[in-house]
Amino acid sequence: MRYWLMKSEPSDVSIDDLASMPKQTVAWYGVRNYQARNFMRDQMRVGDQVFFYHSSCEQPGIVGIAEVCKCAYPDATQFDAGNKYFDPKATPENPRWFNVDVQFVKKTRLVGIKELRSYPELASLRILQKGSRLSITPVDPAEWKFIMGIL
Repeated sequence: MRYWLMKSEPSDVSIDDLASMPKQTVAWYGVRNYQARNFMRDQMRVGDQVFFYHSSCEQPGIVGIAEVCKCAYPDATQFDAGNKYFDPKATPENPRWFNVDVQFVKKTRLVGIKELRSYPELASLRILQKGSRLSITPVDPAEWKFIMGIL
């Protein structure tokens, strides 16, 4: 099993939105960074655990736990000319972008970015690294365990 941190803008999909969706599941659509895509396509497996992170909002931080419940498959938004995630170079025969499905596990207290930075145990957490903008990052098992302990 692997551990991940996945960012979502709460104005798009929040932890509360996920909790209220059918089967409490959402396709993690719209990723348009090759490294983040590769994490989903090549490394994520059913059962992997996810910190659900609210980004681009007043209080960014970890707000819940989710689980990968479906392995990577082509992101349908890349084929929809009316969608902001449309990619004219993608075709159903040669998709460029993938998503996984994640399922709600539980909502947690907000563990904000400032608090995360305050723990020396999390100094290597990828989201805290200067210039880190990826929407999906791996989380080391020791970091996962530490964060679970402060939730």
